[in-house]
Order: sequence, then C-alpha cells, then structure tokens
Amino acid sequence: MFEKIRDVLVETLNVDADLITPEASLKDDLGIDSLAAVELSLELESNFDIKIEDEELVQLKTVGDIEKLLAGK
Repeated sequence: MFEKIRDVLVETLNVDADLITPEASLKDDLGIDSLAAVELSLELESNFDIKIEDEELVQLKTVGDIEKLLAGK
C-alpha cells in the first residue's frame, strides 16, 4: 500500500519519491499546504475508492498516517 500512496503523492504533488517515507511530515518534508491537502485527499479517494472526511484530513500529519487511515477503511 505504501508504494501506491507514494505514487499518488509523486503524481499529485510533484515531489521526489526519495523524500517520501512513512515518517515524512506532509507539511514540513513534503511542503503540503491546505490546498494541496484537499487535492491529495481527492486523489486518494479516487485511487483507493474511499471517502476521507474533513476531520480525518486535518489529522493526517505524516505519510504513515495516510497509510493507517487507508488501512482502516
């Protein structure tokens, strides 16, 4: 699952795949702002056929948090 999340991050945010680790901070390491977070959530919803609630979106701090959220859906 991590590899698919990484691919979505690379495609959506144009970040270097080498920067994406489970511990990587979405804001500090990958430079995701609120607009990019919404765009990312839409791509994740589309790619994983899930719904990410606004409350869940604001709690995502790391790439690992995304993986945990998706695993629970």
